Amino acid sequence: MILAQRRLCSLGTREKFLKRICSSKLLGFSTSAKMALKFKNASRIKGLDSNVWIEFTKLAADPSVVNLGQGLPDISPPTYVKEELSKVALTDNLNQYTRGFGHPSLVKALSSLYEKFYQNKINPDKEILVTVGAYGSLFNAIQGLIDPGDEVIIMVPFYDCYEPMVRMAGATPVFIPLRSRHTDGTKWSSSDWTLDPQELASKFNSKTKAIILNTPHNPIGKVYSEEELRLIADLCIKHDTLCISDEVYEWLVYTGNKHVKIATFPGMWDRTVTIGSAGKTYSVTGWKLGWSIGPNHLIKHLQTVQQNTVYTCATPLQEALAQAFWIDIKRMGDPECYFNSLPKELEAKRDRMVDLLESVGLRPIVPDGGYFIIANVSSLDADLSDMKSDDPYDYKFVKWMTKNKKLSAIPVSAFCNSETKAQFEKFVRFCFIKKDSTLDAAEEIIKAWSRQKS
Repeated sequence: MILAQRRLCSLGTREKFLKRICSSKLLGFSTSAKMALKFKNASRIKGLDSNVWIEFTKLAADPSVVNLGQGLPDISPPTYVKEELSKVALTDNLNQYTRGFGHPSLVKALSSLYEKFYQNKINPDKEILVTVGAYGSLFNAIQGLIDPGDEVIIMVPFYDCYEPMVRMAGATPVFIPLRSRHTDGTKWSSSDWTLDPQELASKFNSKTKAIILNTPHNPIGKVYSEEELRLIADLCIKHDTLCISDEVYEWLVYTGNKHVKIATFPGMWDRTVTIGSAGKTYSVTGWKLGWSIGPNHLIKHLQTVQQNTVYTCATPLQEALAQAFWIDIKRMGDPECYFNSLPKELEAKRDRMVDLLESVGLRPIVPDGGYFIIANVSSLDADLSDMKSDDPYDYKFVKWMTKNKKLSAIPVSAFCNSETKAQFEKFVRFCFIKKDSTLDAAEEIIKAWSRQKS
């Protein structure tokens, strides 16, 4: 190469040679730019590239940060659940592919469990689909049942993947906010947040294909009452609309409240896909197993999506989950059944978190279900002047709190459409499915912060 350069120079073409080098570099850059333009994103994912979990989980990864952000239990899952997985791993044939729509022993266990709540038998092969987490259930339902041009009603706040999944299907999300009936001077409860019946009815029309229901609700913790569910059911029947019911927190309901499945209402089984989650049921979020339950005329379309995407779920995890279910199915009326013991344990943690937030002058919304609590944090008067100016208040606050106080949470405006972000941007969400030592550390941070403020 050096000899070649000298030869060119001696011929008086050094300048031409340098131009050729520069030109080749520019050509390479230009080619990359052209390729980026040619191979741009598919239109179905346009504008959906930002994600609150990626952004804030990265911030909370610092081991010095007390993580009350992502819904990630740091309590130990039941011993028998882990033991069942250990046994399964030693069985060679259970380390291979299984039935694509759900491992036989798991769908049978799910059928046996949920038949206790429905008025009809559930066919384990045709009316249950095991998926890669509740995310997989939602994706299969929306891709399998929703067409471009359809409208899907979503209640605000909503779990953040609802809107992008609907948009990826080419459909239009139609938003309706939960509105607070809270009056000053009383404890703020998730039951204070309700739908306006007339406003809800106005969202239904000839284009409405589905409504997405989430009870118990994330992030507010609302458990929909029978009266509220009946309102939704009546509208679904009147307008011949599907209901996609996200019930992943179904067991986590606190004293004075009851979880009711909308699919059990007259006329609703035939138009409802009900979604559950192993991660939320047994505190094993890393297992990423979920399920959809509904009539065969709906589930078969979800199966079509599954067989052409992920095909099947991990066999060992499904078998271990099935055996765990059989253990708890046999003792459902007993206090030691995990479906009963976990909500009791979490209710105490919820009450502790409420007391802590109230002790520093905040007014949290006390959840009736789930394992999150949200609170308006504007009274803490954090100095956010160094934060990115175009972020919503809650985004700036959580970033500031994570950096300066070593405590993480999740901004609630991440669960809103663009028109309602301002309504919720002073709220942040704390997760309380945590060990006492984690909550102790959070309490120390919050109380020290309060002392500094005063």
